[in-house]
This record gives sequence, C-alpha cells and structure tokens, in this order.
Amino acid sequence: MRIYRANTYEDMSRKAANIISAQIIMKPDAVLGLATGSSPLGIYRQLIEWYKKGDLDFREVRTVNLDEYKGLAPEDRHSYAYFMKENLFDHVNIDPANTHIPNGLEKDEALECARYNEVIAGLGGIDLQLLGIGANGHIGFNEPGEAFEKETHCVRLTDTTIEANARFFETMDQVPKYAYSTGIKNIMQARSILLIASGKAKAEAVNQMLTGPISPACPASILQLHNNVSIVADKEALSIYDSL
Repeated sequence: MRIYRANTYEDMSRKAANIISAQIIMKPDAVLGLATGSSPLGIYRQLIEWYKKGDLDFREVRTVNLDEYKGLAPEDRHSYAYFMKENLFDHVNIDPANTHIPNGLEKDEALECARYNEVIAGLGGIDLQLLGIGANGHIGFNEPGEAFEKETHCVRLTDTTIEANARFFETMDQVPKYAYSTGIKNIMQARSILLIASGKAKAEAVNQMLTGPISPACPASILQLHNNVSIVADKEALSIYDSL
C-alpha cells in the first residue's frame, strides 16, 4: 500500500483528485469505480474545476458506482444516482450512457445483482476504484460480518451505517434499510484502488485496515492483499497509525 498524508480534507481531496485525473489522462476511456457520501465531494469539486479549465476530458470515461439504496428512484434526491448527477455528472462532459449505477427500483435482487455484475464484466473490469471507509471498516456497503461478500449483493445496512447516513435525510425513518452494493470480489478485481479517509472518526477503522488482521469484521482489511492500493488520508485519520 502507498500512503499519502494530507494536512486537511481539502489537501486530501486534491491529492486524490490528482490520482484520478492521471488515470483519465493516461487512459481516456478508463473505467472508474465511483463512491458517494461526504468523503469524495471535495474530489468531485476538484475534478469539475480542472474540467472547466480544460485540463480534463470525460467524453470517453466510463463509470460504475459502488452502490445504490434499494427502493429509491434515480430522480429521488436521496438516491446515489441523483447524488452523482448533482455532484459530478451534470458538470462535466461525460456521456450519461457511460455511467452505471445499480437500479434501486429492481425488486428482484438476484436479477439486479447478476445484471450489475455483467455490466462490470462487459466494461472489461474497473481500472481505478475509489473508496471511502466507514467508521466500522465498511467499504461500499460491505458491512462487517462473518464472511466477505463476493459480488454484487443486496445488503441489510447496519444500525451504525443507518445512523451515519441519517444526516442526509429529514428523519431516521426515511433512511433506507437495504442497498445494492458491489462486493469485495468486484472491488478486489479492480486494477488499482484509491481509498480516502478524513477525520478522527475514521482513525480506528484506518488503523484496523492497515495493521489489523485480515477479517470480515473489518471489510477494508482485505485491501492488504491487493497489489495496487493508494491511501490518501489526513493527519487525523492517520493519528492512531502514527503512534504505532
């Protein structure tokens, strides 16, 4: 693993955006695995800025998102499809046909999971997978458990994750309890992985990811087995690791 230290969230975002932009420049039709939530917002703002300056071209880029809430339409402002349009896709010259997100409205879980796995395979796999990390060590919606989930699956979100996501909804009852998520196998098959972390709340998860045993109790720990992982984290997220 390569670890890049950042002083602030903004510094982390810029360093991570540099890695993504280099991937696009080196391979204009790159397949990017994208993440949602608050962690990547600064990255997306930076990529949009560079696009507007003429430094980046998204015309040939293909994307696959990690996950989507089950039961939410793409037009729902709480959906990850809406999030991606608002925070990246609508601000760059990417072809909407080249963007892929699980269909939260598909009730047949087996059908949707198989379809999404086929989408990823049809693109030739993921060149660079962007990940955040949850306070409980989850990546995507791969929650702590007794085994690593292999491919796209429908997951019952843990109470910790539901509480963490509640800030995006008006009430706790509105937070979806299930989501479609790509699995650990999908993530580990990416040619390169970029994980970002910011803040003290992520420090223990980062520590377990880097130095703990490889265990589904901390899904991110599996990244120790990947041969091309870059971690960009601020000093607070690395605070426990620094003391070892």
